[in-house]
Amino acid sequence: MLEALSTPSNRTRTFVWFAVCCVLSAAAAVVGISDNLPGILLAFGAAIALVLAFVHPWRSAKKFQHLLLGSVIALVVTGVLHNVFHGAADMAEGIVVLKGLLQGLGVAAFLIAILICPPAILVGLVGSVLMSIRNRRQPPAIQ
Repeated sequence: MLEALSTPSNRTRTFVWFAVCCVLSAAAAVVGISDNLPGILLAFGAAIALVLAFVHPWRSAKKFQHLLLGSVIALVVTGVLHNVFHGAADMAEGIVVLKGLLQGLGVAAFLIAILICPPAILVGLVGSVLMSIRNRRQPPAIQ
């Protein structure tokens, strides 16, 4: 993330990607994402813009491969955490505060697994392929 804020040019691009994320998020909220394909696509576009706000300065395929691997692992972990929190909330029937907290954590894990991980996987995959092609075409740097 520090690389995205390291130079004035990178900071500008980062803030532009954040602005795109905010606009697409607002549009998704206005359109609605409940059983609405345009709203869901807007939400995924917002998530992609959020990921790109952090990774746009990357120029090596290895970094994108790490993003891809980390996103796949995060998808599995947050999916499992959602189920664990949901089950624990069902067991905590008598304790209202604990049940509410566990349900909130379960929803957060679900939203990360559904709205953040797939776009991060897509960005990692596309970035890895594009940087592999780009770096293969460039002559090696003279040292």
